[in-house]
Amino acid sequence: MAMASVSPQNSVPKVPVPLLFCMFLVFLSTHVSAQSSPVFACDVVSNPSLARLGFCNTSLGINDRVVDLVKRLTLQEKIVFLVNSAGNVSRLGIPKYEWWSEALHGVSYVGPGTHFSNDVAGATSFPQVILTAASFNTSLFEAIGKVVSTEARAMYNVGLAGLTFWSPNINIFRDPRWGRGQETPGEDPLLSSKYGSFYVKGLQQRDDGDPDKLKVAACCKHYTAYDLDNWKGSDRYHFNAVVTKQDMDDTFQPPFKSCVIDGNVASVMCSYNQVNGKPTCADPDLLSGVIRGEWNLNGYIVTDCDSIDVFYNSQNYTKTPEEAAAAAILAGVDLNCGSFLGQHTEAAVKGGLVNEHAIDLAVSNNFATLMRLGFFDGDPSKQLYGKLGPKDVCTAENQELAREAARQGIVLLKNTAGSLPLSPTAIKNLAVIGPNANVTKTMIGNYEGAPCKYTTPLQGLAASVATTYLPGCSNVACSTAQVDDVKKLAAAADATVLVMGADLSIEAESRDRVDVLLPGQQQLLITAVANVSCGPVILVIMSGGGMDVSFARTNDKITSILWVGYPGEAGGAAIADIIFGYYNPSGRLPMTWYPQSYVDKVSMTNMNMRPDPSNGYPGRTYRFYTGETVYSFGDGLSYSQFTHELIQAPRLVSVPLEESHVCHSSECQSVVASEQTCQNSTFDMLLRVKNVGTISGSHTVFLFSSPPAVHNSPQKHLVGFEKVFLNAQRGRHVRFKVDICKDLSVVDELGSKKVALGEHVLHVGSLKHFLSVRI
Repeated sequence: MAMASVSPQNSVPKVPVPLLFCMFLVFLSTHVSAQSSPVFACDVVSNPSLARLGFCNTSLGINDRVVDLVKRLTLQEKIVFLVNSAGNVSRLGIPKYEWWSEALHGVSYVGPGTHFSNDVAGATSFPQVILTAASFNTSLFEAIGKVVSTEARAMYNVGLAGLTFWSPNINIFRDPRWGRGQETPGEDPLLSSKYGSFYVKGLQQRDDGDPDKLKVAACCKHYTAYDLDNWKGSDRYHFNAVVTKQDMDDTFQPPFKSCVIDGNVASVMCSYNQVNGKPTCADPDLLSGVIRGEWNLNGYIVTDCDSIDVFYNSQNYTKTPEEAAAAAILAGVDLNCGSFLGQHTEAAVKGGLVNEHAIDLAVSNNFATLMRLGFFDGDPSKQLYGKLGPKDVCTAENQELAREAARQGIVLLKNTAGSLPLSPTAIKNLAVIGPNANVTKTMIGNYEGAPCKYTTPLQGLAASVATTYLPGCSNVACSTAQVDDVKKLAAAADATVLVMGADLSIEAESRDRVDVLLPGQQQLLITAVANVSCGPVILVIMSGGGMDVSFARTNDKITSILWVGYPGEAGGAAIADIIFGYYNPSGRLPMTWYPQSYVDKVSMTNMNMRPDPSNGYPGRTYRFYTGETVYSFGDGLSYSQFTHELIQAPRLVSVPLEESHVCHSSECQSVVASEQTCQNSTFDMLLRVKNVGTISGSHTVFLFSSPPAVHNSPQKHLVGFEKVFLNAQRGRHVRFKVDICKDLSVVDELGSKKVALGEHVLHVGSLKHFLSVRI
């Protein structure tokens, strides 16, 4: 989604302001004038005559109400409901409604639908998604969604927000240079699927359990194969993602499928790019065929902002704007973020390019969503969430969850004996150095809102020990490093914490990286400090994407490395909690950290996931890439050690086939994952996990599978994960229910799901279990 240029707020000096984009006005001021009551239709108290209208009758079903409303509208009135800044129909008591609000990791000021004011000056700003995903904790994903939707409803009730939020971003973090990777749950389809569906449940599910109604409406984006913004002359507005059917079905589509089917999301957003020569927002196979047809979306399909204008003007996909409007509507678009459908739909209908029935279907999906939200049910104060207000935003409990989310996500990548945790009583002078050591706004990444408050890394550390501080560089670009000054500071300290990394000036929407090195002279600064330090040196990387920190990994003077993502409003407190051992780290990397040599030889525009030995292409992500890594997907240390013991799992599983099946008479590498094949295809894998260390803590149990080498299958893929808390020297059982067809299947070259026959290897930590799948 395009973003306007913004000014920083609540930042410490010298933090660079990212140049964002200019398609709309971002309301940043915490003192805006706004109405104090929510927008809603069917206000029968003010206008009793509305009670006679069927669409205002809450005793009718939603479909009946939608039909009643649509038949009352003229074509011109219908068209005003095809755009995000929807118009009003005063004769029917329908006010203007702004569809565009955002809630990527907290209620955001991005989008014209949400504002902050004297009544609500800020909302809880959780860690950027990539760090929350590193917790591998589905209950946390849902809990954050629940808090965000509560704060959103509270702001709606005082006229500061809408009810439709275009989040989450569940694109696969395919390439480490992507500027928006920070917004995503990482590179793995299963983790991205789990994050999307659980965050959506937290946003949408009501406390009364009514499945037909919504607390707020979420939106999974950007559909599909969208993961390039602006790299070496290729930009998202012109990029044609050439994707194989196999990669589409086993990498790019699963998170969206899960979002719709498992999360029951109310919306999907189509993206700017083309996929195999067709703009996604004009592709009837991708929209009507898959999202609404195969997955049965209960909601609306929205374009990314001005996507129709983009495929008409930038991609020249149609000859006229009327053809572009018709192409989008006929493909399955219901709502246009932008004004294109408002300007060109009537002419498209009159020109015979699209009929009014297609317009009816589109606005019906939009109205049905608003009805599920209670927008047409009259006064919101009489409804389930009507009593929420400013007192329910930025509560102490919500702010503590933001801190807890950061603690659970932070990843300890290196820890030499005697380094972390630091003793707050033994450390008399802690040197805190780095351009990100005292930042505020950097910690909340993009698609942010005004936070409740900030705790910077320096503030978090200084709460426990005496500190001395120098930034060392004026900003993260670090064109000049004050090496001599920081060396003096570090040499006199008992321990040193370096807070380095990136910010939105390095990686952001419309800003992909060209390398994966620490910017500017950061490496020089880090190495100089390490060389003169007498005590532990802790390197903290604040970034969305991975960094090639091979120099630090192999430098014995750098005793610990932490990756903290963009850790949210309470990031500094969470970093200190880890460093001083108040919290035992348990985060795991949700993406591969590649060496610089990888990006030197791999074009970002190559969408292929699988390696190609014929030209040396190394493939992408832990599932297919076989080369060297700086750190790998799933890496992460604890202050404890954990063991895994297999208690129960079968060694042989038989797949049922009818007697006439060809595989009974000839050798088959795989069989189609059909309804018959998949009957009774589940088994239990029971493990005992034990904390054999001296410190209590959480541990993520990963179950990976390496399938037989058929159909260019992944070398391994994640089948399941479970986050467990274990006291020191205590253990517990962890049970995985494994579905052969769902969890151990592979996608063949034509996009068909197959059960691979032969030996599968199930991995849990260093434990390996061999499972034979036969007919």
